[in-house]
Amino acid sequence: MTESLLRELVPAVIGVLVRRGADFASAEDAVQEALIRALETWPDDPPRDPKGWLVAVAWRKFLDAARAEASRRGRELAVEAEPPAGPAPATDDTLRLYFLCAHPTLPRTSAVALTLRAVGGLTTRQIATAYLVPEATMAQRISRAKRRIAGLPLDQPGDLGTVLRVLYLVFNEGYSGNVDLAAEAIRLTRQVDALTDEPEVAGLLALMLLHHARRASRTGPGGRLVPLGEQDRSRWDTGLIAEGVTMLQAALARDRLGEYQAQAAIAALHADARSAAETDWVQIVEWYDELLLLTGSPVVRLNRAVAVGEADGPQAGLAALADVSPDLPRYAAVTAYLHERAGDLERAAGLYAEASRVATSVPERDHLTREAARVRQLLRR
Repeated sequence: MTESLLRELVPAVIGVLVRRGADFASAEDAVQEALIRALETWPDDPPRDPKGWLVAVAWRKFLDAARAEASRRGRELAVEAEPPAGPAPATDDTLRLYFLCAHPTLPRTSAVALTLRAVGGLTTRQIATAYLVPEATMAQRISRAKRRIAGLPLDQPGDLGTVLRVLYLVFNEGYSGNVDLAAEAIRLTRQVDALTDEPEVAGLLALMLLHHARRASRTGPGGRLVPLGEQDRSRWDTGLIAEGVTMLQAALARDRLGEYQAQAAIAALHADARSAAETDWVQIVEWYDELLLLTGSPVVRLNRAVAVGEADGPQAGLAALADVSPDLPRYAAVTAYLHERAGDLERAAGLYAEASRVATSVPERDHLTREAARVRQLLRR
């Protein structure tokens, strides 16, 4: 029995407890206690029915907690008759739990944490380590989230778009500590894809796989950031790329285009190029046009300007920036790159330095600082 199996069983077990009458917060707490017990006993005495074992132990934990609180005597009477032991029911509430944890009433950070805890099966300590915050801070965040959705039944979930946004947020957190959040997001998105028939879910999974395929080449020694055009493409995971492209093609064939499918199409074009010079930038601009129609996002407009600069020349890229707010993150970095391409090295050096001062991560700041120094060196020649 592995820890990954336990994590996969968590949402189904929580769903069983909720349908038996437990509130979400108590059910989630009881399942976490059952998981601890499983990790202690399963290596030496694995159960024949892992899900049934977890349901039975978690239900007893819930009943013990309910009986221990005098203020909940009314609910104790309602749950007193414990269902007979036996195989766990086949009903799968995983998708409903995704919806509940990603409910629109929750702040995004809370929805992400609760999804990782209740659906992903991660412990509070693991989530706190991944987010580089104290365990007590993460525990409070999760507790607040559980209280906020306490009155929401499983049959009144949020929408699928919210679930997908939360999963993409988890993926974009990447890797930190001993929890690989990118891999965890892929695992969770695979679950949602297996439970739904929506092309946007497949589109998001394809996007994750295509981005994840380039992971090994994104950083150099000491965590140094390596831009896409300079990455060693021999280190890209061709298996993940093939899976992502196949999944994307099937989704696009459904003719229900969404933003994740459009983003995945852009990622697939990058993955398809044998070198940066062979990238089909004209098609990428066309996909950014589609994405802009779908989202109207200023960030998409900024990224489109880069693609236009590659397809039609740096002056065209700079012209495309006319409709983009200079307040956007990475605006200065994009403008610096296009000015360098256009031959205005002095302007580019200043903009790279400006971009480094407002960078949102240490690797990005260091990369932009090096770019500013590199361009200044070119000016001295």
